[in-house]
Amino acid sequence: MTRFRKSGFGLLGLLLTLNLKAAPVFACAACAGQSSDAQAVGMNWGIFTLLAVVALVLGSVGAFFVYLVQRAAAAARALPAATPQSAHQV
Repeated sequence: MTRFRKSGFGLLGLLLTLNLKAAPVFACAACAGQSSDAQAVGMNWGIFTLLAVVALVLGSVGAFFVYLVQRAAAAARALPAATPQSAHQV
């Protein structure tokens, strides 16, 4: 192995080691317990908005199936009733 390759691997190892060093991590306002902070209020509004979207989509799917059931019932009422005598005449 050449001297350049050895130094290249050493430099690469040094760069990887420096990139993997621990850095301080700070918690967000919600995790730190400051529920009146603007970030926590914004996160709560985001959660409520996503909950409303999910409820709207599920409600729309449910309303569509109710519409289909009502339409099928109306179509069944509109058909003439089949009599037993007409069913046997072939």
